[in-house]
Amino acid sequence: MKLIQKYILATVTAIVFTGFSLGLSAKEAVGSGANPYRDCGIGAALFANTAWAAVTSNVIWDAGSTAITSATSSPETCSKKNVQAAQFIMDTYDNLAEETARGQGQHLTSVLTILECESTLQEKAIPFIRTSMAETVGAAAYADKNQLEKAAAYYDVVTSAVSVHCAA
Repeated sequence: MKLIQKYILATVTAIVFTGFSLGLSAKEAVGSGANPYRDCGIGAALFANTAWAAVTSNVIWDAGSTAITSATSSPETCSKKNVQAAQFIMDTYDNLAEETARGQGQHLTSVLTILECESTLQEKAIPFIRTSMAETVGAAAYADKNQLEKAAAYYDVVTSAVSVHCAA
């Protein structure tokens, strides 16, 4: 049992030091990025608007290793807008799927607004989302996916659309 504890401690330590070294090599000033315990990981996804709950959740869940890993390997996922968009997609997936098929709707506009896609650029992003989701939904394995997997696929499509059509 002690060997397992040592392995876990060594792994967490390696992740932390990797995170620090990656953070120091970034172009931004040290400390200017996301707070991994507050803005990343499971805690941020569950408690996007309650910092203390996000921190507590991240520490309790896995000593913050998921939050630190996401902050170092994919810091763009730590922004509050991405967490809010992911939660919005999860909460309104059925509405989004319907509106995406139609090519318009309040939920579709809302998720793009959350991701800071200007309204003038949304008309370029929506056809991309429609086409991509039509391919995704048409795949044989799609019917076997659960709600979380479907929402995650939608999130990937929407963030791709935003990065291609809405980036400044």
